[in-house]
Amino acid sequence: MFNKILVANRGEIACRIIRAAKELGISTAAIFSDAEPTARHVKMADEAYMIGSNPLDTYLNYQLIIDLAKSIDADAIHPGYGFLAENDDFAKAAEDSGINFIGPSSESIRLMGDKAKSKEIMKKAGVTTVPGSDGILKSAEEGVEIAEKIGYPVLLKATAGGGGRGIRLCLNAEEVRSNYDNAYSEAQKAFGNGELLLEKFIENPKHIEYQILGDKYGNVIHLGERDCSIQRKNQKMLEIAPSIVLNEEKRKFYGDAAVKACKDIGYYSAGTMEFVSDLAGNIYFIEMNTRVQVEHPVTESVTGIDIVKEQIKIAAGKKLEIKQEDVSFNGFAIECRINAEDPKNDFRPSIGNIERYYVPGGNGIRVESAASAGFEVTPYYDSLIGKLICWAKTFEEAINRTYVALDSYEIKGIKTTIPILKKIIKREDFKNGLFSTNYLKENPEVFEYEIPRDKEDFVAFISAALSAYHGL
Repeated sequence: MFNKILVANRGEIACRIIRAAKELGISTAAIFSDAEPTARHVKMADEAYMIGSNPLDTYLNYQLIIDLAKSIDADAIHPGYGFLAENDDFAKAAEDSGINFIGPSSESIRLMGDKAKSKEIMKKAGVTTVPGSDGILKSAEEGVEIAEKIGYPVLLKATAGGGGRGIRLCLNAEEVRSNYDNAYSEAQKAFGNGELLLEKFIENPKHIEYQILGDKYGNVIHLGERDCSIQRKNQKMLEIAPSIVLNEEKRKFYGDAAVKACKDIGYYSAGTMEFVSDLAGNIYFIEMNTRVQVEHPVTESVTGIDIVKEQIKIAAGKKLEIKQEDVSFNGFAIECRINAEDPKNDFRPSIGNIERYYVPGGNGIRVESAASAGFEVTPYYDSLIGKLICWAKTFEEAINRTYVALDSYEIKGIKTTIPILKKIIKREDFKNGLFSTNYLKENPEVFEYEIPRDKEDFVAFISAALSAYHGL
């Protein structure tokens, strides 16, 4: 087992990794910028090092991170998620330096990070992929030709990257032609790779993903699926495990296929296979995330398996002790992402000091956060400040528990997404699983004002209402 792990990340995921490492008896080191010298992950780690004055470069300069790891005798680096977690150059540099990268090999990151190549791998594993181009488009005219065969609407989609960049919806041939150069240019700027695919646009899809664990000896298992369909602008807001729309036959088929694909490429570590399902219940592979996911706690809650600990043990060369037949699913779990954003102002980031911070507790309730009273939310990083995970024996009980927990989660000094999450949780269509990735677009009433109970929020509510009135 490792003696010391350098955690190359921040926020709640850095805290999560540090906790898992300490439970395994491993010493930890944190990095930070001068924007957050008293951050929670800095306090939790056994050692902490400020390696940059630029808030972003601190977590993106992989050579500096590797040099630090060598100088403090860290034998492994955990990248968390975001930042450099899926950067194959970072993983390769760590490998070349003799430092263990707690994640898959650089080759697997490169291979599965390419949407065209990963699609080909999944086809060979017997998994249905979204109809479209077999590989990279050579021109807009080739895109038109393929679109005419599979039917509109279609998506032009960057083969690299994610987060909704380099994607254009096209309703006809003229839009394929006009959007091609724009999508290419955006992808080139964002990812350094402008290559595009063309795929059939799946209307009102559900977003289903499978959690994978594999070791360095060819043993691979899946830990079931999550439904991540509640999204805004391709950013997940709420996740459920297991999905309430998959039957046991489909659950097993797609889980087995995901495992086979990972075995075919020698994949090890934690990873996630992502799918979309259409209105008829057909499921199509879209991409793989070669890292631990933000929403991994819902899978931990229903399986009892600590994914981060397993990821660390795999990187250290340990064999998976869990076989597929050992994996069982107990109850349902829901994760709500608590973001520092103002839902009443087009989800604009809310920065400032948290004046009061109270988290819910009790049976089946888990909170992953790096925030506390006095914590400063800055404009430099992702707006996620906490994750609320609630487990119960039935989906209905999980919903009720989540609502009560959200209602008692108190954050003062900044705006958060808690009010919008409470509204979604209460809706009958959510309770009945009648939602897709277009849910928030199709239900604008979710964003309507409610008269708040808190005095401070009430004043803000009246002010916003008056502004809206005078703007008429």
